[in-house]
Amino acid sequence: MDNNILIKDVLILNPMNNGEIETKKSSLLIENDKIAKIDNDIEENGISKVINGENKILMPGFINTHTHLSMTLFRSIADDLDLDSWLNDHIWPLEAKLNKEYCYIGALLGAIEMIKSGTTTFSDMYFYMDGVADAISEAGIRGILSYGMIDFGDEEKRKNEIKENVSLFKNFNNTSEGRIKVFFGPHSTYTCSQELLKESRKQATKYKTGLHIHMNETKKEIEDVLEATGKRPFEYLNDIGFLDSDVTAAHGVWLSDEEIKIIKDNDVKVSHNPCSNMKLSSGISPVSELIKNDICVSIGTDGASSNNNLDMIEEMKFASLLGKVDTLNPKVLPAKQVINMATLNGAKSLNLSNEIGKVEVGMKADLILIDMLSANLTPSTNSIISNLAYAANGSNVDTTICNGNILMENKKLTSLNEKEIYLKVNEAIENLKNS
Repeated sequence: MDNNILIKDVLILNPMNNGEIETKKSSLLIENDKIAKIDNDIEENGISKVINGENKILMPGFINTHTHLSMTLFRSIADDLDLDSWLNDHIWPLEAKLNKEYCYIGALLGAIEMIKSGTTTFSDMYFYMDGVADAISEAGIRGILSYGMIDFGDEEKRKNEIKENVSLFKNFNNTSEGRIKVFFGPHSTYTCSQELLKESRKQATKYKTGLHIHMNETKKEIEDVLEATGKRPFEYLNDIGFLDSDVTAAHGVWLSDEEIKIIKDNDVKVSHNPCSNMKLSSGISPVSELIKNDICVSIGTDGASSNNNLDMIEEMKFASLLGKVDTLNPKVLPAKQVINMATLNGAKSLNLSNEIGKVEVGMKADLILIDMLSANLTPSTNSIISNLAYAANGSNVDTTICNGNILMENKKLTSLNEKEIYLKVNEAIENLKNS
C-alpha cells in the first residue's frame, strides 16, 4: 500500500440521505485516497500511520459551497456598509488592482483558515483563478473553481470572460489528483448580459460541468433586474433556459413563491450564506421554506471581506439561529439538519455526493477529527450533535484529512508554512492599497 491511515476507536458521525445522522463507535482505515474499511477490529500490522480516536468525533470534512477565497486579503477592510456601497466604493476599486500573485497568496491564507476549521472542499468564484489553483494544489484541499464572469453588456469583454473560464477548465479541471474541478461562473443577472448567461449555459453543457452564480441577494438586485427584463431573476433565467440541476445559486434571499417553484422544478441547488447576508443587511433567506419544498440547501461563508471568516462550524450555528428567529419557530433548522447542510448537501450541490460528504467505505477520505475534550464541548454526554452545531467552533478541529492526506494533525499544519504566509499576506495588502 502506498499510504494507509488507521483511526482507532473513534465516534463516527455519518450524515444520511434521509436527513438523519448516524453515530457509532468504530475504527476506520484509509487506503490511499479512500475509506477502505470501517470496523471495530482492524489489524494494525502493515499500517503506516495510526491515530488514536478516543474522545474525538470523526465526520466528513465541511463543504463550503460559496466562497471568494482570495478576498481574505480584504478581511475587515470595508465593514458596516450595504452591498451596493461595499462593492462599488471599496471592493471593486481594489479588485481592479489584483493580479495572479495577490490572488495566489490570498488563496493560501484562505486554505490555511479552512484546513484549521475543518473545511476540506470549497466552491470558489473569483479572478486570476490560475493563482487560486496553484495555491489549492499546494495546500492539498479540494476546490471547485469558477472564473467570475462580468461583462455589463460589453461584447469584447464578454468574449474574453468566456475564453478565460474555458481556459481555466482546460488547464485545471481534474488536476491535482482530481482535487480541482472547474465550473462556469457568470457573476449574476445584474452584471451579466443575456448573451453571457446563455453562453455560460452552453459551455457548461458542452463541458459537462456546473454553473455557480449569485442570485436574489438584495432587494435592489430584484428591482434592477425587474426594470431591465420585466421579470424577477429566477423567472428571467428560467425563460432563457439557464437553469438546471447543475446550477448552484448563492444567497437566494429575496424569493417569490413562483421563484421557489422554479428552483424546485429545475432542481437548482441553493447555497445559504447567513453571516454575509446579515453583515451586509441583505435579508434572510427563506431556508425552511426551501427545505419544505425538497430543495437542496447547502451552506457557504461567502468571502472573508463580508463575513469575516471562513469558519463553517460558526456558519452552521448562524444558519440555524437565523432560521429560528426569522420564523419565530425554535424547531426549524435543527442541529442535525444544519450539519447535513454543511456536509452531504454540499456534496450534492457540487455533484460530488458519490465521492464526499459521507463516512462510508469507498468514499474519498475527506475527514476531520474534532476534539471533544474541550471546555466548550463539555459535557460531551448530553448531545454530541447539539454540541457540534451550537457550541463548537473551528478551533475545536484537531485533524484534517483530504484525499487521504493529513493536512493538519494535533492542530498543526503539515502542508503549509503558516507564519510565512501570514507575513506575506500583510505585505501584499499594504502593497495593494498603496499601488
